[in-house]
Amino acid sequence: MSVATKPKRITCPQIRAMKGNTPVVCLTAYTSLTAVLLDDNVDLLLVGDSLGMVLYGMESTLGVTLDMMIAHGKAVMRGSRRACVIVDMPFGSYQESKEDAFRNAARVMKEVGCAGVKLEGGTEMEDTIRFLAERGIPVLGHIGLLPQSVNTAGGFRSLGRGEKEAADIIADGQAVADAGAFATVIEGTVEPVAAQITEALPIPTIGIGASPACDGQILVTEDMVGLFSEFKPKFVRRYAELGRGIAEAGKAYADDVRARRFPTLEHCFGTRQPAKEPSSGG
Repeated sequence: MSVATKPKRITCPQIRAMKGNTPVVCLTAYTSLTAVLLDDNVDLLLVGDSLGMVLYGMESTLGVTLDMMIAHGKAVMRGSRRACVIVDMPFGSYQESKEDAFRNAARVMKEVGCAGVKLEGGTEMEDTIRFLAERGIPVLGHIGLLPQSVNTAGGFRSLGRGEKEAADIIADGQAVADAGAFATVIEGTVEPVAAQITEALPIPTIGIGASPACDGQILVTEDMVGLFSEFKPKFVRRYAELGRGIAEAGKAYADDVRARRFPTLEHCFGTRQPAKEPSSGG
């Protein structure tokens, strides 16, 4: 009897080695089912703190806790067998000090079993990224638009239009790479700046609202399949409209229940069979 071979997981060094070769395909996942459905077709699954908005209805990612990220990270690991799984470090779990960041990141790695963590920030996080990387914790950087810093940034907007802002993001990218991150997300950054960073850095860049020139791309899965309908960002392409399908299915179900068309006896257990008509004897 043959035993199915368990596929080997894609590692952070393998993601880094994709720089300039094969585009890195990334999507978010928050549940085991989503991980099962996406695992064969992506290189990296990000358990993003965007789950606060997508799953919990929060107005921003700031209310997401470390315990929430660990719980959802475990769920994704149960459903995934081959993709590189990275877990977001939520707001307040790594900014205080590099030692605090290590304690929390180590907890995530131990309890989830993921390949690494992601944290937001560039030059200001350089020492923290280096501290983690030198102690065996792979780090995915995140520069450009930083959702956890939306209050200080004055809201969600594309960045890099002015010379200083562009220079700051370029410096952030270099700092993240110098500190030892295996790759970095570039979010909400004007295309020429994102392309320039991609060309300059020795590590892969993963764009979201950035540039086709990035070494990879990531979207929030629920945006991509039409499940999150609060708004549709410019950088999202809808590959399905599952939200509309769920709403239509819900209406059809409700109509059938109210009209007593569902359930029927075929959906029930232990139903009594109608009595047979006596056969006429001869």
